[in-house]
Amino acid sequence: MFPHFGVKGPEAHQHVVGQVKRTSEVFSRARSAAPCVIFFDELDSLAPSRGRSGDSGGVMDRVVSQLLAELDALHSSVGVFVIGATNRPDLLDQSLLRPGRFDKLVYVGINEDRVSQLQVLQAILRKFQLDPAVNLQELVHRCPSHMTGADLYALCSDAMTAAIKRKISLIDSGVDSEESPVLLSVEDFSAALENFRPSVSDQELLRYKNIQQKLTVK
Repeated sequence: MFPHFGVKGPEAHQHVVGQVKRTSEVFSRARSAAPCVIFFDELDSLAPSRGRSGDSGGVMDRVVSQLLAELDALHSSVGVFVIGATNRPDLLDQSLLRPGRFDKLVYVGINEDRVSQLQVLQAILRKFQLDPAVNLQELVHRCPSHMTGADLYALCSDAMTAAIKRKISLIDSGVDSEESPVLLSVEDFSAALENFRPSVSDQELLRYKNIQQKLTVK
């Protein structure tokens, strides 16, 4: 397994204020540990478009310039791979997307078809105990048409909360005992769905798809 370094954008910003060398240190460690993968999470926070980042001292502009220099220098390195993730690619400094830097752009979209949603739901519920009456396929069709993996996990979490509350009530009434497992029932999922709202609106989904089309054209 490759060694790997994970860097979150906001964390990097906190560390590099006053010491832009932080960026070069990450790459230096990666070259020493090669073969190695560097993963930049929330890349838009670390490398926003220069001149528009809003920091009067130009700190982030210098960080972006340093990051570009390090990416260019990787051509002479062997076994160092750089991956970045962002949900706002439109805010990235466009120099990052030039050949030789982040060469491949992969759009990870929302599971909009029911088959994919069912597969994600099944994976999430592997460690949950379900009432035999729960039909996951029917449950998926009751969900909003577009849901992220995080949305599906939140739905299951809310259903578990409802199940725990129901069990406590049954225990207090002397109908159930603490020794029996907590089973997620159809009623628990129904309660979770009552106030559920997808984290990505139709307008946001359209914006992401427009960004995807623009980047694909490039």
